[in-house]
Amino acid sequence: MNIQLEPSSITFVTPAIALFFFSLVPLFMKVFRGNKEPSSFSVLIYSFLGLIVAAGLSVIFPAESSLVFSGALVFDGLSIWSNFLIILATGFSIVYAREHLETCHRQFSEIVFLMMNAAVGMMIVAWSNDLIITFIGIEIMSLCLYILIALSDEEKLSKEAAFKYFVLGSLGSAIFLFGIAFIYGGSGTTQFSLLKSASFELVSTSPVFLSGIVMTLLGLCFKAGVFPFHSWVPDVYQGSPTPLTTFMSTGVKVVTFVVFLRFFATGFLMPESSETLLNVMQVLAVITMLIGNLCALGQKSFKRMLAYSSLSHTGYVLVGIISMGLGGGYAVGASGVLFYSFGYLLMTLGTFGVASLYESRVGQEIYIEDLKGLGRKNPWVAISLSLLLLSLAGIPPTVGFFGKLFIFSAAIQNGLIWLAVWGVINSVISVYYYLKPIVHMFFSEDECMLSSGRSKQLTEFSVGLMATLVLLVGFMSSSFYEFVTKSVGQLF
Repeated sequence: MNIQLEPSSITFVTPAIALFFFSLVPLFMKVFRGNKEPSSFSVLIYSFLGLIVAAGLSVIFPAESSLVFSGALVFDGLSIWSNFLIILATGFSIVYAREHLETCHRQFSEIVFLMMNAAVGMMIVAWSNDLIITFIGIEIMSLCLYILIALSDEEKLSKEAAFKYFVLGSLGSAIFLFGIAFIYGGSGTTQFSLLKSASFELVSTSPVFLSGIVMTLLGLCFKAGVFPFHSWVPDVYQGSPTPLTTFMSTGVKVVTFVVFLRFFATGFLMPESSETLLNVMQVLAVITMLIGNLCALGQKSFKRMLAYSSLSHTGYVLVGIISMGLGGGYAVGASGVLFYSFGYLLMTLGTFGVASLYESRVGQEIYIEDLKGLGRKNPWVAISLSLLLLSLAGIPPTVGFFGKLFIFSAAIQNGLIWLAVWGVINSVISVYYYLKPIVHMFFSEDECMLSSGRSKQLTEFSVGLMATLVLLVGFMSSSFYEFVTKSVGQLF
Protein backbone atom coordinates (compact mmCIF):
# COMPACT_ATOMS: atom_id res chain seq x y z
CA MET A 1 0.00 0.00 0.00
CA ASN A 2 1.63 3.22 -1.24
CA ILE A 3 -0.08 6.27 0.25
CA GLN A 4 0.99 9.68 -0.98
CA LEU A 5 0.47 12.74 1.21
CA GLU A 6 -1.54 15.13 -0.93
CA PRO A 7 -1.98 18.65 0.52
CA SER A 8 -5.51 18.89 -0.87
CA SER A 9 -6.45 15.70 0.96
CA ILE A 10 -5.72 17.23 4.37
CA THR A 11 -8.98 19.18 4.13
CA PHE A 12 -10.99 15.98 4.29
CA VAL A 13 -9.43 14.71 7.53
CA THR A 14 -9.70 17.99 9.44
CA PRO A 15 -12.58 16.70 11.64
CA ALA A 16 -10.28 14.02 13.10
CA ILE A 17 -7.40 16.49 13.40
CA ALA A 18 -9.66 18.94 15.26
CA LEU A 19 -10.81 16.23 17.68
CA PHE A 20 -7.22 15.22 18.40
CA PHE A 21 -5.99 18.75 19.14
CA PHE A 22 -9.00 19.62 21.29
CA SER A 23 -8.51 16.36 23.20
CA LEU A 24 -5.08 17.65 24.26
CA VAL A 25 -6.49 20.79 25.89
CA PRO A 26 -7.68 19.10 29.14
CA LEU A 27 -4.32 17.36 29.52
CA PHE A 28 -2.38 20.61 29.07
CA MET A 29 -4.69 22.32 31.55
CA LYS A 30 -3.94 19.60 34.07
CA VAL A 31 -0.16 19.80 33.47
CA PHE A 32 -0.07 23.58 33.87
CA ARG A 33 -2.06 23.27 37.12
CA GLY A 34 0.60 21.01 38.63
CA ASN A 35 -1.25 17.73 37.90
CA LYS A 36 -4.36 19.10 39.61
CA GLU A 37 -7.59 18.16 37.88
CA PRO A 38 -9.20 21.20 36.22
CA SER A 39 -12.87 22.00 36.59
CA SER A 40 -14.97 19.25 35.00
CA PHE A 41 -17.21 21.94 33.52
CA SER A 42 -14.29 23.58 31.69
CA VAL A 43 -13.16 20.18 30.39
CA LEU A 44 -16.72 19.56 29.18
CA ILE A 45 -16.81 22.94 27.41
CA TYR A 46 -13.52 22.36 25.57
CA SER A 47 -14.50 18.85 24.54
CA PHE A 48 -17.85 20.09 23.21
CA LEU A 49 -16.10 22.90 21.37
CA GLY A 50 -13.91 20.29 19.67
CA LEU A 51 -16.93 18.18 18.74
CA ILE A 52 -18.76 21.22 17.33
CA VAL A 53 -15.72 22.20 15.24
CA ALA A 54 -15.43 18.61 13.97
CA ALA A 55 -19.13 18.60 13.04
CA GLY A 56 -18.75 21.93 11.23
CA LEU A 57 -15.72 20.71 9.30
CA SER A 58 -17.64 17.61 8.25
CA VAL A 59 -20.11 19.80 6.37
CA ILE A 60 -17.40 20.98 3.94
CA PHE A 61 -17.13 17.50 2.39
CA PRO A 62 -18.09 17.69 -1.31
CA ALA A 63 -21.44 16.36 -2.48
CA GLU A 64 -19.82 13.73 -4.70
CA SER A 65 -17.80 10.74 -3.52
CA SER A 66 -14.06 11.46 -3.27
CA LEU A 67 -11.07 9.15 -2.87
CA VAL A 68 -8.07 10.75 -1.16
CA PHE A 69 -4.61 9.70 0.04
CA SER A 70 -4.10 7.45 -3.00
CA GLY A 71 -7.52 5.87 -2.50
CA ALA A 72 -6.92 4.88 1.12
CA LEU A 73 -9.81 7.01 2.40
CA VAL A 74 -13.22 7.66 0.87
CA PHE A 75 -15.50 10.60 1.64
CA ASP A 76 -19.12 10.17 0.63
CA GLY A 77 -22.60 10.35 2.11
CA LEU A 78 -21.86 7.41 4.39
CA SER A 79 -18.72 9.14 5.71
CA ILE A 80 -20.63 12.32 6.55
CA TRP A 81 -23.45 10.47 8.32
CA SER A 82 -20.92 8.38 10.24
CA ASN A 83 -19.14 11.54 11.39
CA PHE A 84 -22.29 13.00 12.87
CA LEU A 85 -23.30 9.75 14.57
CA ILE A 86 -19.83 9.37 16.11
CA ILE A 87 -19.85 12.98 17.31
CA LEU A 88 -23.34 12.55 18.78
CA ALA A 89 -22.34 9.36 20.63
CA THR A 90 -19.12 10.92 21.94
CA GLY A 91 -20.76 14.15 23.11
CA PHE A 92 -23.52 12.55 25.15
CA SER A 93 -21.19 9.88 26.55
CA ILE A 94 -18.88 12.65 27.83
CA VAL A 95 -21.89 14.35 29.47
CA TYR A 96 -22.75 11.11 31.25
CA ALA A 97 -19.11 10.61 32.26
CA ARG A 98 -18.93 14.09 33.84
CA GLU A 99 -21.90 13.36 36.11
CA HIS A 100 -21.17 9.69 36.86
CA LEU A 101 -19.45 8.78 40.12
CA GLU A 102 -16.99 6.31 38.57
CA THR A 103 -15.65 8.66 35.90
CA CYS A 104 -15.91 12.25 37.17
CA HIS A 105 -13.03 12.45 39.64
CA ARG A 106 -9.26 12.89 39.42
CA GLN A 107 -8.85 11.36 35.94
CA PHE A 108 -11.72 13.01 34.08
CA SER A 109 -9.27 14.87 31.80
CA GLU A 110 -7.65 11.59 30.78
CA ILE A 111 -11.05 9.98 30.24
CA VAL A 112 -12.15 12.79 27.90
CA PHE A 113 -8.80 12.61 26.07
CA LEU A 114 -9.21 8.87 25.49
CA MET A 115 -12.86 9.13 24.47
CA MET A 116 -12.13 11.80 21.89
CA ASN A 117 -9.22 9.83 20.47
CA ALA A 118 -11.38 6.71 20.36
CA ALA A 119 -13.74 8.85 18.27
CA VAL A 120 -10.79 9.70 15.98
CA GLY A 121 -10.22 5.97 15.49
CA MET A 122 -13.93 5.53 14.75
CA MET A 123 -13.77 8.23 12.09
CA ILE A 124 -10.78 6.58 10.44
CA VAL A 125 -12.69 3.29 10.35
CA ALA A 126 -15.77 4.96 8.84
CA TRP A 127 -13.71 6.77 6.18
CA SER A 128 -11.56 3.79 5.27
CA ASN A 129 -11.48 2.52 1.71
CA ASP A 130 -8.69 0.09 2.53
CA LEU A 131 -8.74 -2.89 4.88
CA ILE A 132 -5.32 -1.99 6.31
CA ILE A 133 -6.52 1.52 7.19
CA THR A 134 -9.64 -0.07 8.69
CA PHE A 135 -7.42 -2.23 10.90
CA ILE A 136 -5.38 0.80 12.03
CA GLY A 137 -8.55 2.73 12.90
CA ILE A 138 -9.97 -0.22 14.83
CA GLU A 139 -6.77 -0.52 16.86
CA ILE A 140 -6.69 3.20 17.72
CA MET A 141 -10.30 2.96 18.87
CA SER A 142 -9.81 -0.31 20.77
CA LEU A 143 -6.64 0.69 22.64
CA CYS A 144 -8.36 3.80 23.97
CA LEU A 145 -11.36 1.73 25.09
CA TYR A 146 -9.21 -0.89 26.88
CA ILE A 147 -7.62 1.84 28.99
CA LEU A 148 -10.90 3.69 29.55
CA ILE A 149 -12.60 0.64 31.04
CA ALA A 150 -9.67 -0.10 33.34
CA LEU A 151 -9.55 3.52 34.61
CA SER A 152 -12.83 3.12 36.51
CA ASP A 153 -12.83 3.69 40.28
CA GLU A 154 -14.59 0.32 40.64
CA GLU A 155 -11.89 -2.23 41.48
CA LYS A 156 -13.28 -5.62 40.49
CA LEU A 157 -15.80 -5.83 37.66
CA SER A 158 -14.22 -3.05 35.59
CA LYS A 159 -10.78 -4.71 35.63
CA GLU A 160 -12.36 -8.01 34.61
CA ALA A 161 -14.29 -6.23 31.85
CA ALA A 162 -11.12 -4.51 30.58
CA PHE A 163 -9.24 -7.81 30.46
CA LYS A 164 -12.09 -9.64 28.72
CA TYR A 165 -12.51 -6.83 26.19
CA PHE A 166 -8.75 -6.86 25.55
CA VAL A 167 -8.71 -10.62 24.94
CA LEU A 168 -11.86 -10.45 22.80
CA GLY A 169 -10.59 -7.48 20.80
CA SER A 170 -7.10 -8.89 20.33
CA LEU A 171 -8.39 -12.21 19.04
CA GLY A 172 -10.79 -10.44 16.67
CA SER A 173 -8.01 -8.15 15.43
CA ALA A 174 -5.64 -11.08 14.82
CA ILE A 175 -8.23 -12.97 12.77
CA PHE A 176 -9.13 -9.78 10.90
CA LEU A 177 -5.47 -9.14 10.06
CA PHE A 178 -4.98 -12.70 8.81
CA GLY A 179 -8.03 -12.20 6.61
CA ILE A 180 -6.55 -9.03 5.12
CA ALA A 181 -3.35 -10.90 4.29
CA PHE A 182 -5.26 -13.67 2.49
CA ILE A 183 -7.41 -11.16 0.59
CA TYR A 184 -4.26 -9.36 -0.58
CA GLY A 185 -2.67 -12.68 -1.53
CA GLY A 186 -5.70 -13.67 -3.60
CA SER A 187 -6.48 -10.33 -5.26
CA GLY A 188 -3.37 -8.14 -5.03
CA THR A 189 -5.29 -5.30 -3.36
CA THR A 190 -6.97 -4.40 -0.06
CA GLN A 191 -8.99 -1.42 -1.30
CA PHE A 192 -12.77 -1.80 -1.28
CA SER A 193 -13.20 0.16 -4.53
CA LEU A 194 -10.79 -2.16 -6.38
CA LEU A 195 -12.21 -5.33 -4.82
CA LYS A 196 -15.63 -4.51 -6.32
CA SER A 197 -14.46 -5.46 -9.80
CA ALA A 198 -12.77 -8.69 -8.73
CA SER A 199 -14.42 -10.20 -5.64
CA PHE A 200 -17.47 -11.65 -7.43
CA GLU A 201 -15.30 -13.97 -9.53
CA LEU A 202 -12.49 -14.56 -7.01
CA VAL A 203 -14.82 -15.88 -4.29
CA SER A 204 -15.72 -18.85 -6.48
CA THR A 205 -12.30 -19.39 -8.12
CA SER A 206 -9.67 -18.54 -5.48
CA PRO A 207 -9.58 -20.55 -2.21
CA VAL A 208 -7.03 -18.08 -0.81
CA PHE A 209 -9.33 -15.12 -1.46
CA LEU A 210 -12.36 -16.97 -0.05
CA SER A 211 -10.38 -17.81 3.11
CA GLY A 212 -9.50 -14.15 3.46
CA ILE A 213 -13.15 -13.10 3.11
CA VAL A 214 -14.23 -15.63 5.75
CA MET A 215 -11.53 -14.60 8.24
CA THR A 216 -12.20 -10.90 7.73
CA LEU A 217 -15.89 -11.51 8.34
CA LEU A 218 -15.05 -13.44 11.52
CA GLY A 219 -12.95 -10.51 12.74
CA LEU A 220 -15.81 -8.09 12.12
CA CYS A 221 -18.24 -10.45 13.86
CA PHE A 222 -15.98 -10.35 16.93
CA LYS A 223 -16.16 -6.53 16.93
CA ALA A 224 -19.93 -6.47 16.50
CA GLY A 225 -20.65 -9.24 19.02
CA VAL A 226 -22.31 -11.54 16.50
CA PHE A 227 -23.06 -15.11 17.62
CA PRO A 228 -21.00 -17.14 18.56
CA PHE A 229 -18.56 -14.35 19.51
CA HIS A 230 -20.98 -12.65 21.90
CA SER A 231 -20.35 -14.52 25.16
CA TRP A 232 -18.22 -11.88 26.89
CA VAL A 233 -20.01 -8.83 25.49
CA PRO A 234 -22.63 -8.66 28.32
CA ASP A 235 -19.82 -9.06 30.90
CA VAL A 236 -17.89 -6.18 29.33
CA TYR A 237 -21.00 -3.97 29.20
CA GLN A 238 -21.93 -4.78 32.80
CA GLY A 239 -18.43 -4.31 34.23
CA SER A 240 -17.66 -1.04 32.45
CA PRO A 241 -18.76 2.32 33.87
CA THR A 242 -22.15 3.06 32.32
CA PRO A 243 -20.99 6.16 30.35
CA LEU A 244 -18.33 3.99 28.67
CA THR A 245 -20.85 1.21 28.07
CA THR A 246 -22.99 3.84 26.35
CA PHE A 247 -20.02 4.91 24.23
CA MET A 248 -19.16 1.34 23.21
CA SER A 249 -22.71 0.27 22.48
CA THR A 250 -23.27 3.28 20.21
CA GLY A 251 -20.05 4.48 18.58
CA VAL A 252 -18.34 1.10 18.20
CA LYS A 253 -21.53 -0.52 16.87
CA VAL A 254 -22.12 2.24 14.31
CA VAL A 255 -18.63 2.15 12.80
CA THR A 256 -18.66 -1.66 12.72
CA PHE A 257 -21.91 -1.52 10.75
CA VAL A 258 -20.27 0.98 8.37
CA VAL A 259 -17.35 -1.41 7.76
CA PHE A 260 -19.84 -4.22 7.12
CA LEU A 261 -21.59 -2.01 4.55
CA ARG A 262 -18.40 -1.10 2.70
CA PHE A 263 -17.14 -4.68 2.82
CA PHE A 264 -20.41 -6.23 1.62
CA ALA A 265 -20.68 -3.61 -1.14
CA THR A 266 -17.73 -5.32 -2.89
CA GLY A 267 -20.21 -7.97 -4.07
CA PHE A 268 -18.65 -11.14 -2.65
CA LEU A 269 -21.97 -12.22 -1.10
CA MET A 270 -23.82 -12.66 -4.39
CA PRO A 271 -25.54 -16.08 -4.36
CA GLU A 272 -24.13 -16.94 -7.79
CA SER A 273 -20.60 -16.92 -6.36
CA SER A 274 -20.96 -17.91 -2.68
CA GLU A 275 -24.35 -19.37 -1.80
CA THR A 276 -22.90 -21.19 1.23
CA LEU A 277 -21.45 -17.96 2.61
CA LEU A 278 -24.78 -16.21 2.10
CA ASN A 279 -26.65 -18.96 3.96
CA VAL A 280 -24.16 -18.92 6.84
CA MET A 281 -24.53 -15.14 7.27
CA GLN A 282 -28.32 -15.45 7.33
CA VAL A 283 -28.19 -18.19 9.97
CA LEU A 284 -25.81 -16.09 12.09
CA ALA A 285 -28.19 -13.13 11.86
CA VAL A 286 -31.16 -15.24 13.03
CA ILE A 287 -29.25 -16.91 15.87
CA THR A 288 -27.83 -13.55 17.02
CA MET A 289 -31.37 -12.14 17.24
CA LEU A 290 -32.63 -15.22 19.08
CA ILE A 291 -29.76 -15.45 21.55
CA GLY A 292 -29.98 -11.75 22.37
CA ASN A 293 -33.72 -11.78 22.96
CA LEU A 294 -33.97 -15.12 24.77
CA CYS A 295 -31.10 -14.30 27.13
CA ALA A 296 -32.56 -10.83 27.82
CA LEU A 297 -35.83 -12.45 28.94
CA GLY A 298 -34.29 -13.87 32.09
CA GLN A 299 -32.14 -10.93 33.16
CA LYS A 300 -32.73 -9.14 36.46
CA SER A 301 -30.05 -6.50 35.94
CA PHE A 302 -31.31 -3.55 33.87
CA LYS A 303 -27.89 -2.93 32.36
CA ARG A 304 -27.30 -6.58 31.49
CA MET A 305 -30.75 -6.77 29.90
CA LEU A 306 -29.79 -3.84 27.66
CA ALA A 307 -26.50 -5.59 26.84
CA TYR A 308 -28.29 -8.70 25.55
CA SER A 309 -30.79 -6.44 23.84
CA SER A 310 -27.94 -4.84 21.89
CA LEU A 311 -27.03 -8.30 20.55
CA SER A 312 -30.52 -8.73 19.13
CA HIS A 313 -30.29 -5.33 17.43
CA THR A 314 -27.00 -6.36 15.86
CA GLY A 315 -28.92 -9.27 14.34
CA TYR A 316 -31.58 -6.92 12.97
CA VAL A 317 -28.92 -4.72 11.36
CA LEU A 318 -27.26 -7.80 9.85
CA VAL A 319 -30.52 -8.48 8.02
CA GLY A 320 -30.21 -5.10 6.30
CA ILE A 321 -26.50 -5.56 5.59
CA ILE A 322 -27.09 -8.98 4.01
CA SER A 323 -29.92 -7.51 1.92
CA MET A 324 -27.59 -4.77 0.69
CA GLY A 325 -24.87 -7.31 -0.11
CA LEU A 326 -27.11 -9.24 -2.49
CA GLY A 327 -26.78 -6.45 -5.02
CA GLY A 328 -30.42 -5.97 -5.93
CA GLY A 329 -31.09 -3.18 -3.44
CA TYR A 330 -27.78 -1.55 -2.57
CA ALA A 331 -29.11 1.89 -1.70
CA VAL A 332 -32.28 0.49 -0.09
CA GLY A 333 -30.36 -1.86 2.20
CA ALA A 334 -27.65 0.64 3.09
CA SER A 335 -30.06 3.49 3.84
CA GLY A 336 -32.16 1.13 5.97
CA VAL A 337 -29.09 0.15 7.98
CA LEU A 338 -28.02 3.76 8.45
CA PHE A 339 -31.52 4.88 9.46
CA TYR A 340 -31.73 2.03 11.95
CA SER A 341 -28.23 2.83 13.27
CA PHE A 342 -29.30 6.42 13.94
CA GLY A 343 -32.46 5.28 15.71
CA TYR A 344 -30.55 2.66 17.70
CA LEU A 345 -28.03 5.31 18.76
CA LEU A 346 -30.80 7.57 20.09
CA MET A 347 -32.54 4.72 21.93
CA THR A 348 -29.32 3.40 23.46
CA LEU A 349 -28.08 6.82 24.56
CA GLY A 350 -31.40 7.34 26.33
CA THR A 351 -31.77 3.96 28.04
CA PHE A 352 -28.19 3.76 29.29
CA GLY A 353 -28.58 7.39 30.34
CA VAL A 354 -31.31 6.30 32.78
CA ALA A 355 -28.97 3.66 34.23
CA SER A 356 -26.24 6.28 34.59
CA LEU A 357 -28.71 8.69 36.20
CA TYR A 358 -29.56 6.39 39.12
CA GLU A 359 -26.16 4.83 39.83
CA SER A 360 -25.37 6.81 42.97
CA ARG A 361 -22.37 4.83 44.26
CA VAL A 362 -19.34 3.04 42.80
CA GLY A 363 -20.19 -0.43 41.53
CA GLN A 364 -23.94 -0.02 42.05
CA GLU A 365 -26.11 -2.32 39.93
CA ILE A 366 -29.58 -1.16 38.86
CA TYR A 367 -32.09 -4.02 38.78
CA ILE A 368 -35.36 -4.02 36.88
CA GLU A 369 -37.17 -4.48 40.21
CA ASP A 370 -35.61 -1.20 41.41
CA LEU A 371 -37.69 0.70 38.85
CA LYS A 372 -40.90 -0.03 40.75
CA GLY A 373 -42.75 3.19 41.53
CA LEU A 374 -40.48 5.41 39.40
CA GLY A 375 -43.55 6.69 37.57
CA ARG A 376 -44.69 8.41 40.78
CA LYS A 377 -41.27 9.53 41.97
CA ASN A 378 -39.98 10.96 38.68
CA PRO A 379 -42.71 10.81 36.03
CA TRP A 380 -40.72 12.59 33.31
CA VAL A 381 -37.83 10.13 33.47
CA ALA A 382 -40.31 7.23 33.61
CA ILE A 383 -42.20 8.51 30.57
CA SER A 384 -38.94 9.07 28.68
CA LEU A 385 -37.69 5.57 29.51
CA SER A 386 -41.04 4.10 28.46
CA LEU A 387 -40.85 5.79 25.05
CA LEU A 388 -37.28 4.56 24.58
CA LEU A 389 -38.16 0.99 25.53
CA LEU A 390 -41.22 0.98 23.27
CA SER A 391 -39.01 2.20 20.44
CA LEU A 392 -36.49 -0.58 21.10
CA ALA A 393 -39.40 -3.04 20.91
CA GLY A 394 -40.44 -1.57 17.57
CA ILE A 395 -43.80 -0.11 18.60
CA PRO A 396 -45.19 2.59 16.24
CA PRO A 397 -44.90 5.52 15.77
CA THR A 398 -41.37 5.51 17.22
CA VAL A 399 -38.15 5.49 15.21
CA GLY A 400 -37.51 1.87 16.22
CA PHE A 401 -40.64 0.71 14.39
CA PHE A 402 -39.74 2.47 11.16
CA GLY A 403 -36.10 1.35 11.38
CA LYS A 404 -37.17 -2.29 11.51
CA LEU A 405 -39.76 -1.66 8.80
CA PHE A 406 -37.15 -0.32 6.38
CA ILE A 407 -34.70 -3.14 7.12
CA PHE A 408 -37.27 -5.92 6.81
CA SER A 409 -38.66 -4.30 3.64
CA ALA A 410 -35.18 -4.38 2.11
CA ALA A 411 -34.93 -8.08 2.99
CA ILE A 412 -38.29 -8.83 1.36
CA GLN A 413 -37.31 -6.89 -1.78
CA ASN A 414 -34.24 -9.11 -2.10
CA GLY A 415 -36.17 -12.35 -1.63
CA LEU A 416 -35.16 -12.93 2.01
CA ILE A 417 -38.73 -13.30 3.23
CA TRP A 418 -37.87 -15.96 5.81
CA LEU A 419 -35.21 -13.66 7.29
CA ALA A 420 -37.76 -10.85 7.62
CA VAL A 421 -40.21 -13.26 9.27
CA TRP A 422 -37.59 -14.25 11.85
CA GLY A 423 -36.95 -10.56 12.48
CA VAL A 424 -40.64 -9.96 13.18
CA ILE A 425 -40.80 -13.02 15.47
CA ASN A 426 -37.83 -11.76 17.46
CA SER A 427 -39.37 -8.31 17.73
CA VAL A 428 -42.46 -9.90 19.25
CA ILE A 429 -40.30 -11.83 21.75
CA SER A 430 -38.55 -8.62 22.79
CA VAL A 431 -41.81 -6.89 23.66
CA TYR A 432 -42.05 -8.93 26.89
CA TYR A 433 -38.81 -7.80 28.50
CA TYR A 434 -39.14 -4.22 27.21
CA LEU A 435 -42.63 -3.90 28.71
CA LYS A 436 -41.55 -5.35 32.07
CA PRO A 437 -39.78 -2.18 33.32
CA ILE A 438 -42.74 -0.08 32.14
CA VAL A 439 -45.15 -2.21 34.16
CA HIS A 440 -42.92 -1.87 37.23
CA MET A 441 -42.66 1.91 36.87
CA PHE A 442 -46.38 2.66 36.51
CA PHE A 443 -48.33 -0.28 37.93
CA SER A 444 -46.44 -1.17 41.09
CA GLU A 445 -47.50 0.06 44.51
CA ASP A 446 -43.96 -0.21 45.91
CA GLU A 447 -42.00 2.90 46.78
CA CYS A 448 -39.10 3.65 44.42
CA MET A 449 -35.82 3.68 46.35
CA LEU A 450 -33.64 4.89 43.45
CA SER A 451 -31.79 8.16 43.89
CA SER A 452 -29.28 9.93 41.69
CA GLY A 453 -27.25 10.84 44.78
CA ARG A 454 -26.00 14.11 43.23
CA SER A 455 -27.10 16.70 40.71
CA LYS A 456 -27.31 15.12 37.24
CA GLN A 457 -29.34 17.72 35.38
CA LEU A 458 -27.51 17.30 32.07
CA THR A 459 -27.96 13.53 32.15
CA GLU A 460 -31.66 13.88 32.92
CA PHE A 461 -32.05 16.46 30.14
CA SER A 462 -30.23 14.14 27.72
CA VAL A 463 -32.59 11.26 28.51
CA GLY A 464 -35.60 13.48 27.85
CA LEU A 465 -34.04 14.77 24.63
CA MET A 466 -33.42 11.26 23.32
CA ALA A 467 -37.01 10.25 24.07
CA THR A 468 -38.28 13.35 22.24
CA LEU A 469 -36.07 12.65 19.21
CA VAL A 470 -37.24 9.04 19.14
CA LEU A 471 -40.78 10.32 18.62
CA LEU A 472 -39.92 13.22 16.29
CA VAL A 473 -37.78 11.15 13.95
CA GLY A 474 -40.49 8.50 13.99
CA PHE A 475 -43.12 11.04 12.89
CA MET A 476 -40.79 12.39 10.19
CA SER A 477 -39.43 8.97 9.21
CA SER A 478 -40.48 9.16 5.56
CA SER A 479 -38.72 12.47 4.88
CA PHE A 480 -35.72 11.49 6.97
CA TYR A 481 -35.38 8.13 5.23
CA GLU A 482 -35.59 9.77 1.81
CA PHE A 483 -32.83 12.18 2.81
CA VAL A 484 -30.65 9.32 4.06
CA THR A 485 -31.27 7.36 0.84
CA LYS A 486 -30.09 10.29 -1.31
CA SER A 487 -26.95 10.66 0.78
CA VAL A 488 -26.02 6.99 0.95
CA GLY A 489 -26.84 6.46 -2.73
CA GLN A 490 -23.48 8.11 -3.48
CA LEU A 491 -21.77 4.98 -2.15
CA PHE A 492 -23.17 2.91 -5.00
